[in-house]
Amino acid sequence: MERALATSRDRRTADTPGQRRIRLMIVDDSVIARSVLSRMIESDHAFEIAAVAASAEEAIEALASVTVDIVLLDLEMPGAGGLKMIPDILRAANGARVMIVSSVADDGAEQTVAALALGATDAMPKPGKGSFNGRFAEVLLAKLKSIGFADSERRPIAEPIMLRGYGPLRAMAADPISLLAIGASTGGIHAISALFKALPPRIHVPILVTQHLPAPFMPVFARQLGIAAGREALVAESGMPLLPDRIVIAPGDAHLTIERRHDGHVVALVRERASSGCMPSVDPMFASAAVEFGASAVGVILTGMGRDGVEGAGRLVACGGSVLAQDEASCAVWGMPRTVVEAGLACAVMPPDKIGRRIASRTGDGECK
Repeated sequence: MERALATSRDRRTADTPGQRRIRLMIVDDSVIARSVLSRMIESDHAFEIAAVAASAEEAIEALASVTVDIVLLDLEMPGAGGLKMIPDILRAANGARVMIVSSVADDGAEQTVAALALGATDAMPKPGKGSFNGRFAEVLLAKLKSIGFADSERRPIAEPIMLRGYGPLRAMAADPISLLAIGASTGGIHAISALFKALPPRIHVPILVTQHLPAPFMPVFARQLGIAAGREALVAESGMPLLPDRIVIAPGDAHLTIERRHDGHVVALVRERASSGCMPSVDPMFASAAVEFGASAVGVILTGMGRDGVEGAGRLVACGGSVLAQDEASCAVWGMPRTVVEAGLACAVMPPDKIGRRIASRTGDGECK
């Protein structure tokens, strides 16, 4: 199996611990793709190519002796391929994240959503021959930097007491909830699935989900989330009623909000620009939940880069609602949850499965799956 050039390794051994570069493994059966991706990534001194592999099986074998932070994975390869092997790669990777770069990772591709659900942190389509530069390189390097180092180098967050001097956690109401609203971005599909696995089969309240994804992905995401959660999951449409245990998902081209009508609450889609710049944005969802449900609403903010959700979380807390944030150690990117924690808005900071159990304790049916 190919390895990073010795001259390149020698040049990097002088790095101090505080300057350690993000180490990557590239897994792709194309020699050209491996070569071009290696040159592209190593043009930025934040990164180091630790190893390359031509198949998922080779990657797993190499991970027994090579430590990396990110595995760049193609999905179409000889052997078992990339998709089915994601759980095995994650187990062998000792906290490293998996980033999909594949020609089958186009908008709306079933394989992309399946890869994210299996634990991949992010995905982007591999460009055609001769176009491995420009915008592709810029986006890829930005995504890799946002993912950063492996879990083993992320400082765990202690849930109950003080968090890095940001202040104590807020008290969480004990009364039953009337609405659950979940927001997520990078790495969110896997986190959302883990949360639902920890919930009881029925929680008897409507569930709203805003996951940052392009519009073509949403029908696939809804179908797969419905299967994973054991509930009806639908992409939101204006006027759709909110029903107990129905999951309503923000479409990729509108914010998911709610309004009250004479016969109950329904979906109201909003297409105005959100202050976070995200479409869809978590902020409008949380804000409308605050107005309509107040203290009986619970918001969950999961992994993702940026600040989306903090403004809406502030509205939710001001109206008496509760906000639960994913902890740094389990996040693919601790951006969105971090802003909520730093703002002093979180009632708890924990992994998605524990968030699910905390929600279950307020549903009147604490028996988990």
